[in-house]
Amino acid sequence: MKDLKFEQKGSLSRIEAADRLTALAAALREGGDAELELGPVTLSLRVPDDLRSEIEVEVGDGEIELEIEFKWPTASTTTAPSRTGAGRSRGAKRAATKTR
Repeated sequence: MKDLKFEQKGSLSRIEAADRLTALAAALREGGDAELELGPVTLSLRVPDDLRSEIEVEVGDGEIELEIEFKWPTASTTTAPSRTGAGRSRGAKRAATKTR
């Protein structure tokens, strides 16, 4: 199950598509807590310094599909969790698994 999924579909002019990509590039360049305006919606994301990426191009059925995907963990990887908090969390997960 996903924690959150945002999907927006619609038609754009070439200029509007370029504007969205420019806004995305600015948010990625800024990093940290970035605000990304997607038409009438503003999406706030925490963007780390390192990302995984995938670019996919499919040609067929009279169309070209271009997908650009960036992935990163939701948890901060730079700060180690405290020992007491981490131990409790793992223990609680084990207990929940055993009772199911």
